[in-house]
Amino acid sequence: MPWRLSEFDRIDRYFRPLAEGYDGSLSLTNDGAILPSGEGERVITTDTMVEGTHFLNGTDPHLLAQKLLRVNLSDLGAMGAKPEAYLLNLTLPSYVDEAWLQAFSDGLYRDQSTFGLHLAGGDTTSTDSQQLVMTITMFGQVPAGQAIRRDGAKVGDAVLVSGTVGDGLLGLMAAMGGLGMLQPAERDALIKRYNLPNPRVRLGQQLWQHGVRAAADVSDGLLADLGHICAASGVFAKVDLARLPFSVPARAAIDGGYIEAKALAAGGDDYELVFTAPEGAAEALIAEVGQDPTLGKISIIGRIVEVEGQGGKASLVGEDGAPISMDATGWQHGQE
Repeated sequence: MPWRLSEFDRIDRYFRPLAEGYDGSLSLTNDGAILPSGEGERVITTDTMVEGTHFLNGTDPHLLAQKLLRVNLSDLGAMGAKPEAYLLNLTLPSYVDEAWLQAFSDGLYRDQSTFGLHLAGGDTTSTDSQQLVMTITMFGQVPAGQAIRRDGAKVGDAVLVSGTVGDGLLGLMAAMGGLGMLQPAERDALIKRYNLPNPRVRLGQQLWQHGVRAAADVSDGLLADLGHICAASGVFAKVDLARLPFSVPARAAIDGGYIEAKALAAGGDDYELVFTAPEGAAEALIAEVGQDPTLGKISIIGRIVEVEGQGGKASLVGEDGAPISMDATGWQHGQE
């Protein structure tokens, strides 16, 4: 019988009870755990990528290594942590040879040099399956008490997002041979965004000082990941469709009628940051980030509101303020 529990139902039912009584687990509701570390705190996160689920068969191993690091770095960015080290676990199918391993290790070396962290250990094993499985556990440092969690959103806060929304979903579509109506340069740009997301690590380290007290990385989809913030904070979010930032290729796909704008609010693999901040702090943050192009653009896209009986949800609304019907708000394993 196929497994039908969603990823988060699975965690709630079987694994959250195992974390009870340990404050550092944050009840398994955040992008990572927080452990004391000298005068500061250590943030620990882990992500697994499975061939055929998280990446396409035949993907360049150099790109795979970079993406594996970057999806974990995105979690550290969401919690405001500075990357330090990582553990690597590989389950290798028979097609992996020395050339593959060399390209993979080159990709790791390139990005660990770029983002300032090192391999600290791990494990490798072989499998008769033809499915590659890769896991990284990553460690970062943050000043004591300044890790950004998901439970700090307040009614009246602005909702902000970094970068652009929906490129990950469109990049996957393009990588699978779709969106042929776009210009080649547009398709290539989307595929690059899918294969090489830009983790907002430096931006994440700037957020606490600007009053940001709730954040998540956009891995499952903007509305889904904002919904995690709402659930942890006991609030409701309204996101304005008209204010969502789209890239030039994404706008071309929307304007050409190839995808609805609302679908991009539920697309995964963007690895941007969604976060909340008091209105004044949000404007100040936008002004400061605008002075450093390397931090990327951030946009106000909505607001945290109080709606009786609806805490824990994020809703997309139109220009009239009415909720927009959605088939799904994001990706959940177990509900494919």
